[in-house]
Amino acid sequence: MDNLTFTNSILLVEGLKVTPQSSQSVFIMFLLAYIFAMVSNIGLIFLISTEKNLHDPMHFLFCNLPLNDIMGTTVIMPRLLQDILTEPSERYISYAECAIQAYFVHIFAAGCHYVLMIMAFDRYVAICKPLRYTAIMTNKMVIALSALAWGLAFLFVTIMVGLSLRLSRCRYKIENPFCDNASLFKLSCENVSVNNVFGLVYTVVALSLSALSIFVTYVKIATVCITSKNKALNSKAIKTCSTHLAVYLIMFLTGAVFIFLHRFPEYSDNRKLASIMFHIVPPGLNPLVYGLQTKEIREKVVKLWCRKKIMIT
Repeated sequence: MDNLTFTNSILLVEGLKVTPQSSQSVFIMFLLAYIFAMVSNIGLIFLISTEKNLHDPMHFLFCNLPLNDIMGTTVIMPRLLQDILTEPSERYISYAECAIQAYFVHIFAAGCHYVLMIMAFDRYVAICKPLRYTAIMTNKMVIALSALAWGLAFLFVTIMVGLSLRLSRCRYKIENPFCDNASLFKLSCENVSVNNVFGLVYTVVALSLSALSIFVTYVKIATVCITSKNKALNSKAIKTCSTHLAVYLIMFLTGAVFIFLHRFPEYSDNRKLASIMFHIVPPGLNPLVYGLQTKEIREKVVKLWCRKKIMIT
C-alpha cells in the first residue's frame, strides 16, 4: 500500500464504522435524506425562477441558499453512499479527488455564513428602511451582494486549502468520512503550525463575523419594531426574521456540535456522524423552514399542489 500511495497518490478513507448487518439500512437512510434535500432545494430554485411574482431581491438572494445546499450535499453524499457499501480496506480515493472534495466542503461551510449574512442585510433594509428598499436593493445590488458572499468564500478557502496542498505527504489514511482541510494537512509529517493557525483564526473570524452581523441586524430590527406602532410592519418582521433566524440556528448548532466534538478524541465516531449531519440536516430543513414559512412561496406551493390534484382527479 505504501508504494501505491506515494507513486499514484492513492489514499484510504476511513469512513463510517458500519457493521455489515446495518450497512444497507444506513445506506437507505442517507440515500433518502440526500434525495429529499436535492428534490426540495431544486424545487425551490425552479419555483422562484419560473414564478414572476417571486422575482424580487429577497427571493433572488434566497436562491443562493439552496444552491449552496445542493453543493454541500452533493460534494460528500454520493461518495459516502458508495463507501458505506464498500469494504473499509477498499475505500480508496485519489489525492486530487480528495483535494477537490475538501475544497468544496469548506466552500459550503463558508457559503452558509456569508449567504445568511447578505440575506440578513436584505431584511434589515426591508424593515428598517422600507421607503428606500427599492432604491437600495436594485438588481445590481443583489448581484454585488451575491458576488461578495461567494467571492469571500472562494478567496479564503483557496488560501486555506492551498496551504495544505503545498505540503509533502508521508501518510495515506483519511481519518474522516470525507476529505476536509484538516484531513489534507494531517497527511504530512512537516510542520503544520501555519495551517492550524490560519484554519483556527479563519473559523473564529467567520463565525464571529456572521454571529455579530446577525445580532446587530436583529437588534436594529427589534428597535424599529418596538418604536413602531405599525402592526403590519411588526407582523412582517416577526415572520421573516424568525424564519431567517431559525435557518441560521440550524446551521450554527449543527456546525457547533461538530467543532465541539473535535476537542474530544474519545468521541471520534460521534464527531464523524456530526460532520455528516452538517451536510444533511441544514440542506434538508432549510427548504421546509425558509421556503414553506415564507408566505409567497407557501402560497405558490399550495396552488401547484391543488392544480396537480385536480389534474389527477
